[in-house]
Amino acid sequence: MTTSPAAALDLGHRRQWTVVGLVIAFFAMPVVLGLFSATHIPWTIQNVVLRELTLFAAAAVLAFIIRRKELLGWDSVGLQRPAMGRTALWVVLTIVGVVLAAAIGFGLIKLFKLATGSSDSAKYDLLPTWVLLVTLVRAGFIEEFFYRGYAIERLQSLTGNRFLAAAIPLFFFAIFHYRQGWAGIIIALLSGAVLTGVYLLRRNLWVTIMAHFLGDFIPNIVLPLFMSK
Repeated sequence: MTTSPAAALDLGHRRQWTVVGLVIAFFAMPVVLGLFSATHIPWTIQNVVLRELTLFAAAAVLAFIIRRKELLGWDSVGLQRPAMGRTALWVVLTIVGVVLAAAIGFGLIKLFKLATGSSDSAKYDLLPTWVLLVTLVRAGFIEEFFYRGYAIERLQSLTGNRFLAAAIPLFFFAIFHYRQGWAGIIIALLSGAVLTGVYLLRRNLWVTIMAHFLGDFIPNIVLPLFMSK
């Protein structure tokens, strides 16, 4: 069966938008966060919230591309309506996997005596809880939307290679944690590998979004609240 010139042109046009979407998915976060850090913008509530809103705007642009330019549904990035019970079960299993991956990562960090933490850690402690919560929601949703749901699906569609579709986003996800040093890269690589594996298995982005969010929310907000009491 041959493809008509009009259909081929339309497919080519949609693939061009997919390339634009991949550029956004891979580079929007490191560019915004990197510029915010490199230009030494004052660490105020207003500026941090503006940074987060800029990233949410990039996610909105990507959503526009999916729906209006690629003409695809939310299921094309794993955001179909989930089965709540099964999704909750997989969230728990994924969190367990992420914790184990992090434990292995910390073991490697200790073995090779790598520095932990980042220059931004103390700054986040200065933020009100609601601002920190915004950053955690952004990290949980947008990082999974960009590096798991969109990047994996579109690279597999373009290349037909499942391994490359999983490995390339995982590489970018890990390396863009460079602000946290080698320790941050290792933790991101191992925990990201768990999230990538779960997404490839279930194709349900809500699982990795919730696991990612809770993996940040519990140690950064819940535990400090209990410790303060």
